[in-house]
Formats: sequence, C-alpha cells, structure tokens
Amino acid sequence: MTAVRMYVDALAGQRREALALLGWSLLEGVPALLSGRLVALAVDRGFAAGEPWTGVAWLVAFGVTAVLGAVGSRLVFRQLGAVVEPMRDALVAVVVRGVLRGGNGARSRPDAGGVARLTRHVEVVRDVTAGLLVQSRSLLVTTVAALVGIFGTAGELAWPVTLPVLLALLLFALLLRTLAARQRDLVLADERIAEVAGTVQSGVRDVVACGAQDEAGRAVAAEVDAQAAAAVRLARAGALRTLVVAVGGYAPLVLVLAVAPGLVASGRLTAGAVLGTVVYLTTNLQPALLGLAESTGSAVLRLVVTLRRLSEAATAPAPATGALVPSGSAIGVRGLTFGYGAHAEPVVRDLDLDLRPGDHLAVIGPSGIGKSTLAGLLVGLERPDRGHVLLGGVPVHEVAPAVRHRIVALVPQEAYVFTGTVRDNLALFAPDACDEDLLAAVEAVGAGDLVRGLGGLSGEVGHGDLSTGQAQLLAAARVHASPADVVVLDEATSSLDAAAEAVVERAFAERGGVLVVIAHRLSSALRADRVLVMDGGTPLLGEHGELLATSPLYADLMRAWTGPNAVHP
Repeated sequence: MTAVRMYVDALAGQRREALALLGWSLLEGVPALLSGRLVALAVDRGFAAGEPWTGVAWLVAFGVTAVLGAVGSRLVFRQLGAVVEPMRDALVAVVVRGVLRGGNGARSRPDAGGVARLTRHVEVVRDVTAGLLVQSRSLLVTTVAALVGIFGTAGELAWPVTLPVLLALLLFALLLRTLAARQRDLVLADERIAEVAGTVQSGVRDVVACGAQDEAGRAVAAEVDAQAAAAVRLARAGALRTLVVAVGGYAPLVLVLAVAPGLVASGRLTAGAVLGTVVYLTTNLQPALLGLAESTGSAVLRLVVTLRRLSEAATAPAPATGALVPSGSAIGVRGLTFGYGAHAEPVVRDLDLDLRPGDHLAVIGPSGIGKSTLAGLLVGLERPDRGHVLLGGVPVHEVAPAVRHRIVALVPQEAYVFTGTVRDNLALFAPDACDEDLLAAVEAVGAGDLVRGLGGLSGEVGHGDLSTGQAQLLAAARVHASPADVVVLDEATSSLDAAAEAVVERAFAERGGVLVVIAHRLSSALRADRVLVMDGGTPLLGEHGELLATSPLYADLMRAWTGPNAVHP
C-alpha cells in the first residue's frame, strides 16, 4: 500500500474524531457569522438611532460571540491530536517496512537516507496535516460564515465581494501544479545534497588517501548550487501567490468602498450594513485568504511532495514467502554477482565461498565498495543477479522466514535499542532465555559494567540514555544470547574502541557457528581465519599471509595501518 493511500485511509478512519473536530469548528466560526451583523445592529439600532446603550448591548453580544469562538478554537486544538497521531503511526509502519526491505525496489541495505525519510518526511506529514486541518478548516468555516453574514447584512454588496473571492480561489488552484513541481525539485535537491555529502563523509578516509579532496568538494558544491537554483525557482513561483491576496483580499474591500456611498445615499443600504460588511472583510475574509496564500498553500505543496517521496520510499517488495527448511547452517556461495540496476557495474562479481560452523571470515575493502551489500546477500535481504547463496543447502531467500530469522542474525552499524528494561532489549531474539543466559551473553561481549550501571536486567533504558557505542554493546549481547548460528557483524562495533571491538569479535568466534565480520578496523582481519578482499573486481579470498602476497590492495591497506615493517609475517 502506498503512503498516499495509507494517509487517506488513516484520516478516513478517524470519522468520529473528525466529526467532533467539525463541531468545534462550527463553534469557532460563530464570530465569523455574526460579527458584522452585530456591528451593523449596534450602529443602526443603537448609536445612529440615539440609543447608545442599545448599541453597547449589541457590542457586548459581539464580545460574547468572540468568547464562544475562543472556546471553540481551544477545543479544536485539543481534538487535533486524536485525528493526526493515528495517521502518523500508520505512516511510520509503512515507511519502516519499506526502508527495512529496501523500498521501491531500490536494492540496498537500510541506510541513513532511509532513516532520514522516516524521521523527517513522516514528521513533516504530521505537522503539515495538523496545520492544514487548522488552516483549511478555518478557511472553509470562516469564508462560508462571512459570505452568509454579508448576504444577510448587506445583500447588495454580496456579489462585489463573492466574485473576487471565487476568482482568487481559482487563481490559487491554477498555481498549485507549478508550485508543487517546484517544491518537489527542491526536496529532491535537498536529498541529493544529503546523499552526496553523506557519501563523501562516510568515505573521507578513502578520499584523503586517494587525494580526491578537490573532486569531492566540487561534487558537493555542484549539488549545493543545484539546490540554490531550485530554491530560487520555487521563490519566483511562490511570488505569484500574492495575486491571491490582492484579488481575493483587497479587491472586495475596494469595490465595497466604491459602491457603498451611492447605495447609502439612495437608501438601499444603511451605514451600519456597510460597516458590518467591512468588518466581515477585514476581520474574517482577508485573514483567511492571507492564510491560504502564505501558509496553507505552502503546506499543501509540502504535503503533496512529501507523500510522493514517502510512497517512493515505502513501496516495498512482497515479503518473503519461502517455506524451505535448511539442513544445518553452512553457507555456500557460487558465482554470486549483484549490481544496483540492469546496467550498473556489479558491486559483487563471481564470488565463490564456503562457510561452515566455526568459520570466522573478515570482509575488508574501501568504503562504498559493496561490503554491506554482500552482508545483505548472505542473509537473504538481497537477491543475486546471478549465482546463488545457499543456507543449509537451500537458497537463503527461499528459507521459511521464521526459520531464517532464528538461524541468521545481521547486526548493523545502526544499533536499535528501544525504551524498556535491559532484559526486554536483550531477550528480543531469545524470549525464553533465562536471566543467567542473558547475563552470560552480557559478560561475554564485555557489556557487564554497562548493564550494572543501568541497574541490571531490570534497569530501564530510555530514549537518548545510551551512547552509540553502548547501544552497539547491548545489540551485540542481544544477538549473542539468541539462537542464531550465522552471525554477520556489519561494522556493528564501529563506535567501540579497538579493545572492546576485539572482545566482541572473540565472543562470537568462541560461541561457534558462522561468523562474518564486515571490518571497521583492519585488526578484524588479523583475528579472522580467512579474509575476503573486495576492490571492485572479483573478490579475493585467503588467509592473511596469502593475501599480503597476492592482493596489492590488502598489502597497501595493511602497510598504511601498521607501518611498512609489520605487513610481512
């Protein structure tokens, strides 16, 4: 289901709350309906008729309606949460599924871009929806109430007011498409900046090592210039919205002031009716149209563009429906080739690999070379273009999901720790584990001091309580306590120091099963039984000593890390 469909369904599912919101909106619209009429009565039947106290009484009634409107406005804002929050929760569910599965068929692991879509776009939709419910509801109620009030107070002035307002709304509708296109261009430009800058930042060591600082700077600067140009185009298109305010907000007032003297002189209108019409225009219609042009217009554009981007991010492939049961946990890789697109250069090419329980493999290579993609292929998150990955003798993506989730564990760099007790977090993949087993896993990965500092297994973990490294330690302990026989650590210890990283890797190596480490530091290669070097061609597999002699990249990386005298055994 697309994000747009989910958005509409989520709002439609709040009918009861929406009806309550409409009811309070009608109460809020009482001043817009009666304000001009009460001012006209105060003038015509009070002050102009020589009855000042009668005029004051009508103005007091005007004040009472203002109080009623304020009460309605307060209740409207209280009701907004009941309408908006369920919609927000539904969108979060859609986007999380899309990001975790590599939405829109974008064949890549969940990354910072996916997280950005979740945290930024969904919150934009929630905030914009709340603003639109306030603004559009106010526009509708206020405009209709004011026009009804004008027809009832000064019918002769109704059409000079109504026609410009309708023309303004038509102009606004005609401008929306162009504005939406410009807004979308700006959103895409923002995302391209984030993507390019994030790539440069994540690979800064490689950029410096290759002397490509100037080229990287030019790539980022080009995206910044494109974003600035998109912002200028949006600003120029947005300037046309001033026509809406000019035509719908000020033209009616000019027309009223032009024709009113003649109508009053002929006796067809009273001075109070004219003053009441001016009140309707200046306190109700003009502010409503100003809000439409300045806030509602941009909000509609942001909502349309953001929902479209969410749909692209959240359109996920169908969930795995395999039903095969593997025989053991050995991994066999034959002729594995994978690229992001039919015409893209493969990031994994012609890989053959056998991993049996007890094997410890380290995968190294420059940033962005495809190491994390390989991790996704090994655990079945990605499907190869050619070749196959077998788990226990059967294609890994055809293994029954419940079985695969029990046998295979992928620990990403972005560790997830949720609000709850330490026990709840550690037992996520082993709900039947006893406290002794959980504490044994904690001690094995070196998280004992951390857990004791949190108050033990019953200690509470809240949002923002843990550093990135501490969250990675808890995530490692969680997987260590699980029944997984195949563990892939995808830079899962990147925020730990070298000593703590070594403890975690040794704990998993001694645990048994298959261990694959996507190396953050080259020390991981020295601890592994075998090393897989990825450099853009066919990956090279071997032991440390072999690769020093056969892989110039491996030798260069080791030389840069340890010094020229430490690379040869």
